[in-house]
Amino acid sequence: MFWNEKAECMNKDEKEALQLERLKKTVKHAYENIEFYKKRFDEIGLKPEDIKTLKDIEKIPFTTKSDLREAYPLGLLAVPREEIVEVHASSGTTGKPTVTAYTQDDLDIWGECIARGLKMVGAEKEYIIQNAYGYGLFTGGFGIHHGGNKMGAITLPISAGNTKRQLDTMVDFQSDILTCTPSYAAYLGESREKAGIPLEDINLKAGIHGAEMWTGEMRKRIETSLGIKAYNIYGLTEVMGPGVAQECGEQNGMHIQDDHFYPEIIDSDTGETLNYGEKGELVLTSLTKTGMPILRFRTKDLTSLIGEKCECGRTTVRMTRITGRSDDMLKIKGVMVFPSQIEKALLKIKGISPNYMIHVTRPDILDEVEVKVEASKELFSDEMKEMERVEKQIQASIRSETGLRVDVTLCEPDSLPRSEGKAVRVIDERNFE
Repeated sequence: MFWNEKAECMNKDEKEALQLERLKKTVKHAYENIEFYKKRFDEIGLKPEDIKTLKDIEKIPFTTKSDLREAYPLGLLAVPREEIVEVHASSGTTGKPTVTAYTQDDLDIWGECIARGLKMVGAEKEYIIQNAYGYGLFTGGFGIHHGGNKMGAITLPISAGNTKRQLDTMVDFQSDILTCTPSYAAYLGESREKAGIPLEDINLKAGIHGAEMWTGEMRKRIETSLGIKAYNIYGLTEVMGPGVAQECGEQNGMHIQDDHFYPEIIDSDTGETLNYGEKGELVLTSLTKTGMPILRFRTKDLTSLIGEKCECGRTTVRMTRITGRSDDMLKIKGVMVFPSQIEKALLKIKGISPNYMIHVTRPDILDEVEVKVEASKELFSDEMKEMERVEKQIQASIRSETGLRVDVTLCEPDSLPRSEGKAVRVIDERNFE
């Protein structure tokens, strides 16, 4: 049931003592070896020895994505370059990529965190992991790969894309676990149905899906179309990659590997630390990373923390499903909307695909929103009246969820673009200049 019972089931006092010991060590390491942190500390008169309790972490200034971009590519290294054995980076779609670097010890810890997550979903050493996350600078593929190696399981490094080959591999190798983004898992499920492959012909037991936000409704689609239990995994390049947190069999929050990552929830506007159960922005501090340690990184991800012991027996702090990002919230007609809210509304409607696009424009002085969503083949071949009825049903569902009136267009099956990596769901063409 556990990969590392001692670490995953530690009591509160033991955990906090370990976290404080590691926090002090990491702060000292960062201050003495990274000019960026030394300058930040010196500006406010903070010294590593001022961190005497876990509460004192709040004295440390936040680190942001902009800070990492300004240090591009390797300005935040805390060890000599010859100690770095692997480097990864974000996609850099909105500017310079953020880079993270690993020592061999860092890779061992990464593999440990992923192995814990694999065990949470029931993986055994004899299992075959079909790893359909992208390999390369993106952390997804290599993160799962390191964890599979740590566990000793068979890892198929198939990477993202080539859907026919994915399905053939799934059948031929009788893969036990699928790892990929949730949008691609949904697409694989659709493709299996279209290819006429019976569920009995595949052996999948679980899916581990992350790298993008997804809803409970999307989970149900994946689980039904692939005959699996689908689990949420969380991570980010800036801190380590996937494996910072993951769901167990209870599917009731993601267990943060809090012996390696210290979590906080803050008010995005004030920076004030919030209590367990209160929703806000997740802030993470790496407690054991030596190559490029990160202190109080503002993830922009909105969630809350659960402190109670899980039914699975683990005592690690859990984080609830990410419901949005403080920087991807759309303000439409004065209403604050997250794409995940629209997805939730869409997936309540029968006869439509989980593939959709939100198009926001401002042709004059008012915002206009069009939601394009694929209809099933059966619905698309129905009479126009039925299509119009479903469009109105979708409009009502979105209005109920968000308070917004939007235009809805039902599209032909397979007409909207698919993504083998992170799905692009929003096109915002408003000019705010």
